[in-house]
Amino acid sequence: MLMRTDPFRELDRLTQQFLGANGTASRQVMMPMDAYRSGNEYVVAFDLPGVSPDSIEIDVERHVLTVKAERALEPGGNAEVQVAERPRGVFSRQLFLGDTLTTDDISADYDAGVLTLRIPIAEQAKPRKIAVTSGEKAEQINP
Repeated sequence: MLMRTDPFRELDRLTQQFLGANGTASRQVMMPMDAYRSGNEYVVAFDLPGVSPDSIEIDVERHVLTVKAERALEPGGNAEVQVAERPRGVFSRQLFLGDTLTTDDISADYDAGVLTLRIPIAEQAKPRKIAVTSGEKAEQINP
């Protein structure tokens, strides 16, 4: 099971969304994500438009998954920037993974500005059937 990270992250996100980094109104959210369970895995999708796949780093240490990505300003040459509203710089997000997830087999795919992670559920956490015996059968097995 995925667990939320820092409880103050939402407060920080909302503050940035309404006030922005320079005190003006802003509607940008740095690294929004969706997470859901699909069969025997969790799928986590991060919106990272305009980010080079080479700048994405994914690390797992002690059930803490960290995603870092960088988007740089790319005017090139002698261009004079007139408006720069899109967020740029290094973005980072951490997720605490529960013990029921297998961190050894995480896969990552980056397509059309979306980074998708697939985190398998550990075998011991998967549902399984347990056979039920009646008292008569138990007596026959253990006379």
